[in-house]
Amino acid sequence: MNRLFGAKSSTPKPTLQSAIGNVDTRIESLDVKLATLTSELTTYQSRLSKMRPGPGKNALKQKALKTLQQRKMYESQRDQLQSQSWNMEQAGMMTDNLRNTMATVDAMKTTQKELKKQYGKVNVDKLERLQDEMADLMDQGNEIQETLARSYDVPEEVDEEELDAELEALGEEGELEGFGAEGESMPSFLNDEVAKPEFVDEPVQPGKVKEAAG
Repeated sequence: MNRLFGAKSSTPKPTLQSAIGNVDTRIESLDVKLATLTSELTTYQSRLSKMRPGPGKNALKQKALKTLQQRKMYESQRDQLQSQSWNMEQAGMMTDNLRNTMATVDAMKTTQKELKKQYGKVNVDKLERLQDEMADLMDQGNEIQETLARSYDVPEEVDEEELDAELEALGEEGELEGFGAEGESMPSFLNDEVAKPEFVDEPVQPGKVKEAAG
């Protein structure tokens, strides 16, 4: 059966990198041959420049011509192989770029699945309620701070009229205290304009009040 249909080959298929390596090896071999042919042509040119015209010179020219043709053939083969190597290198770069792109896509898909799994565990309604509760707690905390900072039995606002009246009263008290310190002959509840009692018919004399007080 194997003779009729053939057997499957167990030889591994060549890779792109191995193919490029083989081509580069052939190019190096051709470069060596080209260097040898170029050296031969240089030798022929030196010998021909010293020979006189004749059969010997013509025969040497024929050898130089064949060497030149051979070099041109090798140069053509080298150029073809260099083009093949360049094309394979471009294909390799495209393959690498595609491989990297696919790896990036796979990583993005994996990340997307993981994000969906993680975000699926988050309850937006619970999160909103948590935010509301935190806001209420902050308001309660502010109210507590305001309550603790409140002053006791101290008027919050004092207008200018009340301030002027208070200052005037303090000034009068200062004058009365100064008067008492100098004479000390009349109590603070007495002054020059003492109201006449209802049982007194005559008006009160200021001098008499002072004498009575003395």
